[in-house]
Amino acid sequence: MMKIASWNVNSLNVRLPHVLAWCDDSRPDVLALQETKLTDDRFPVAELEEAGYQSVFSGQKTYNGVAILSREEAKDPVTDIPGLDDPQRRILAATVGGVRIVDLYVVNGSEVGSEKFEYKLHWLERVTAWLAGEMEQHENVVVLGDFNIAPDDRDVYDPEAWNGKILCSKQERDALGRILDLGLTDTFRLFEQEERTWSWWDYRMNMFRRKLGLRIDLVLASAAMTERCTASYIDIEPRRQERPSDHAPAIAEFDL
Repeated sequence: MMKIASWNVNSLNVRLPHVLAWCDDSRPDVLALQETKLTDDRFPVAELEEAGYQSVFSGQKTYNGVAILSREEAKDPVTDIPGLDDPQRRILAATVGGVRIVDLYVVNGSEVGSEKFEYKLHWLERVTAWLAGEMEQHENVVVLGDFNIAPDDRDVYDPEAWNGKILCSKQERDALGRILDLGLTDTFRLFEQEERTWSWWDYRMNMFRRKLGLRIDLVLASAAMTERCTASYIDIEPRRQERPSDHAPAIAEFDL
């Protein structure tokens, strides 16, 4: 069994104790992180090694940053893709145990119609073109991360209020659809799930306690991996902790 997880930790410096505790408890084989918010020279390699995890990472100060933690060595890492000249550290791919892991921290986009929104759509277009090549080269592919897109209305606590808004617009969902059309499946929807299951809750207005969130953290799998997927779920326990990330881990398990 291979357990592969994604978690936007919203500052690894702050959340490292949470990550170490969760890894000790949940024992993922691979954990893809987003929003590490650390320059590479400050990445906690030693602490994670002590916990049994090797790391590859691509970071920057204060914002963004992605990392892949794994029990086995991660090989052939990629951090920059053709056609996307982007200083923001949002993309990291590596091969672990014969599975190509692609960790994405998708642009938020700020507001529909804004410059940042247009950049989000351009970023997704370039990433989709690059992913097509990754899918051709590798049979076992898992694309995961904070997509900053709720796939459909089931993934939104109030679809009417969010209709056409950032994270839920038709343009964003269409862009996600083009990624899925490469031959990827949202593993969460392979299984019966409790209604109103979210992975992100705004820190403001007691949203977590009121159970008002979105599901924007996804684990997508290629056809070969989808056939072997035995479970996919969100672990909300870390969100209950003191000083939590606003996201919870999204996990998929594969019979490999």
